[in-house]
Amino acid sequence: MGRALIICTSVSHGNTRKVAEAMGEVLEAPVVAPEEVDGMEGYDLIGFGSGIFLHRFHQQLREFVSALPRQQGRAFVFATSGLPAPRLGPMVRLLQGKGFQVTDTFSCRGFDTWAPFKPVGGIRKGRPDDSDLAAARSFATGLKRTV
Repeated sequence: MGRALIICTSVSHGNTRKVAEAMGEVLEAPVVAPEEVDGMEGYDLIGFGSGIFLHRFHQQLREFVSALPRQQGRAFVFATSGLPAPRLGPMVRLLQGKGFQVTDTFSCRGFDTWAPFKPVGGIRKGRPDDSDLAAARSFATGLKRTV
């Protein structure tokens, strides 16, 4: 596999960053925030991920992808969420509309202190845990084999 890049917005508890870094270890890819991206030329695979906020990817990541020019390349999408089954399809479709071939998606639970959960100290404490990070590494290994 050639070069990979992971673009990650992780703002609340660092959940998504932990997952991105686990994937980055396997893919030998830098993990950067959208505002740190200095060109995407020369990458064979680009990951896009964030936590899920009100059933949506973080606004910063959505705006970054929306502003991209149309291009070709392979991508993957990942997310962390306190609630089950985050909807990854909208980000997949947004990237496809920009010309990316989305090869796969990944999600896992993450510690969540969104308003209704704050009074009880949040939900999914300790997540992503070691098994989630192992799953992220395994996912990245699969990407490495297919790209």
